[in-house]
Amino acid sequence: MKIVGLTGGIGSGKSSVLSVFWSLGVPCYQSDISAKKLMQHDPELINQIKALFGDDIYEGEKLNRGKLAEVVFDDKSKLESLNAIVHPRVKQDFQLFLSQQNAYYVIKEAAILFETGEAEHCDVTILVTAPEDIKIERVMKREKSKEEDIKSRMLHQWSDEKKTPMADYVINNIDWDKTLKKVEEIHQKIVHIK
Repeated sequence: MKIVGLTGGIGSGKSSVLSVFWSLGVPCYQSDISAKKLMQHDPELINQIKALFGDDIYEGEKLNRGKLAEVVFDDKSKLESLNAIVHPRVKQDFQLFLSQQNAYYVIKEAAILFETGEAEHCDVTILVTAPEDIKIERVMKREKSKEEDIKSRMLHQWSDEKKTPMADYVINNIDWDKTLKKVEEIHQKIVHIK
């Protein structure tokens, strides 16, 4: 079974692209959503997070995401410490997901596929891109965030220019009809890889 890594920066529309692969019957694993679930429900991981950031990072049973984001975005070493405990659990969870699939290929969606070295474990990688102004507009519409906050979050991710040479396929997600055609074309190519 082939593993296809799908990534894209904030506002690129990678979730929309992922939904097209879903509609083609491709099993899809969403690393970011799985990480959030594990941070909320995995007792061992919860204890490790509390040990790193203090018990009050959880309010009762619920992780205070806003507080955690404030802490890690201002301190790179704390973000690295968080990633060091969360990523291995996500890897294990992905292996469990893989063991339950029976398909020619699966998609592993991750916001930081190249940054973490996870792309090396994929047979094929797909990068979803869009011009910065379109990305900002999409995120502002979706989250009601301020432009400067979005730009600050973008600084924490590698640029499309840096990731493009690393990707096997690039979907420039501006015109949805063209995006749909590109997804279908990539799907056909992957299915025919020997």
